[in-house]
Amino acid sequence: MSIIPALQWRYATKKMNGEKVSQEKISNILEAARLAPTSSGLQPFEILVITNQSLKEQLKPFAFNQSQITDCSHLLVFAAWSAYDVAKISYYFDYYETERNLPEGFSNGYKNNVIKQLTSMTPERQFEHAARQVYIALGMALTEAGALEVDSIPMEGFINHEIDKLLHLEEKGLRSVVLLPIGYRDAENDWQAELKKVRKPNDYMISYIE
Repeated sequence: MSIIPALQWRYATKKMNGEKVSQEKISNILEAARLAPTSSGLQPFEILVITNQSLKEQLKPFAFNQSQITDCSHLLVFAAWSAYDVAKISYYFDYYETERNLPEGFSNGYKNNVIKQLTSMTPERQFEHAARQVYIALGMALTEAGALEVDSIPMEGFINHEIDKLLHLEEKGLRSVVLLPIGYRDAENDWQAELKKVRKPNDYMISYIE
């Protein structure tokens, strides 16, 4: 089944109507993000799902008062690990061995190489690497939302350190990367709802090398 119709249907929703999205659909969107591929399978991020209206109101000023923050059904906050550490990396490989019924220590060689490579980076480079994995998961979430005809808009326009402080992310070793309001469009009040989707033509951005 092609995802192209879902991608054609969705757009960056500017106005949402406050209608609640079913838990089943939210769970599917989150599962799509969870199933996304990441470097070495580490999934170096967490997703906070916010439905508390009071908290959304507190977050809104730090997202430049964009109305989707409070008018959405669920606000997803994608937060990457602020740095890689041995414990977090080891947890994944221990879990991997358990899930595949592999002998304890089976993946030690690869795990140690991953630990050496990632922890040798500067702290900021480590965060940047983790943040790039977030965008793979974000793309999966956006696509699944579109397939379910649930509206969404990825947002980088917010004051990260203020969001981090309000959500106590630093204490968890996390830094916010992108916000994803999930809900339903208020088409009558959304200037973008009926506009033609515009993307650069294939021959402008795709090259075939044979």
